[in-house]
Amino acid sequence: MKIKSKLSAHEKPIINIEIKDHYDPKSILTEEIIDIKKEETDEIKSHILSTDGMVLIDTRICLSKSQTDVFEINEECVVMDFVNSGNIETNIELPESDKYIKESTHNIFYTTKFKATYTIPAFEQVNYLAIIFSKEFYYNIINEDWKVHEKFSKNIHLKKSSYLTNKYIPFTPAIQWIISEIRNCNRKGALKKMFLETKIRELLIHQLEAIITQPGQKDKIDDEDYSKLLEAKLILEKDYVHAPNLTELSRMISLNEFKLKKGFKACFGTTVKSFIIKLRMEYAKELFKDKASTVSEVAYKCGYKDISHFSAAFKSFYGSSPQKFKSNWDYIYFWITGILIFS
Repeated sequence: MKIKSKLSAHEKPIINIEIKDHYDPKSILTEEIIDIKKEETDEIKSHILSTDGMVLIDTRICLSKSQTDVFEINEECVVMDFVNSGNIETNIELPESDKYIKESTHNIFYTTKFKATYTIPAFEQVNYLAIIFSKEFYYNIINEDWKVHEKFSKNIHLKKSSYLTNKYIPFTPAIQWIISEIRNCNRKGALKKMFLETKIRELLIHQLEAIITQPGQKDKIDDEDYSKLLEAKLILEKDYVHAPNLTELSRMISLNEFKLKKGFKACFGTTVKSFIIKLRMEYAKELFKDKASTVSEVAYKCGYKDISHFSAAFKSFYGSSPQKFKSNWDYIYFWITGILIFS
């Protein structure tokens, strides 16, 4: 399988890689960093992780002039697609493709041969993450008989290019978190490959889950309000520690509180308050991995002035107190450290 990405103002492709199509659990994970700076304002960074049958591409682009990116894959494949940036005009050779892909949305598609042209606007940070599988690799991480997957799997067998769902749908907090874990992974070699494959399976589960649980009410929300709700979600994801209250958030996105509360629940399957708590609790869990962190420090860093409120929220979310969670994590940390030292 050959994968190529070329910007109109560049003579050579930014990405030009080739992998074997088969699935081999013993194949080595290779890593490549592409860092291109052209003039003072143009910046292109791409982190590529690949093994037999799978490539993960995480790319950030900021350009001083609008350019087109031609992205091609020469053989049949399945792609998990995560878009962190909006305002990208697309021309994709796939049925039911949208002209514009909304920010912080995702989808999965199968194609026999992929070619797409993306128009990247000037002075905007464009970020996308794509996980590309050969058919053999894909069927080693998923049961093709899953009911939610039945129609998509049939299209793969018929070699019929298609999306898993008609529209790109918003990130859930879980998807956002797993992407962050993948990007921040510092492991090397076989451990990194094991970690990556585990996280890819988790991502796939959450993608399928998000598609299954899409609330039907979303279809009743017009595009303008939907864009404002996505903006609200992004505001909370960027600063959930000092999250605005409903009134403040309503003003920030120019949408009344009733539409904000009802629309947020319809689009994302959770309330604004529950969404903030989820983000804070996931952050707290990450902070507790530092064995030097105290409960009061973590509570403060997560936006809680009252430790008792933090403890109650943590216990409700995870089923155990932060003190107990921290003790268990410290024990696991020392156990793993001991194994690594004496192995």
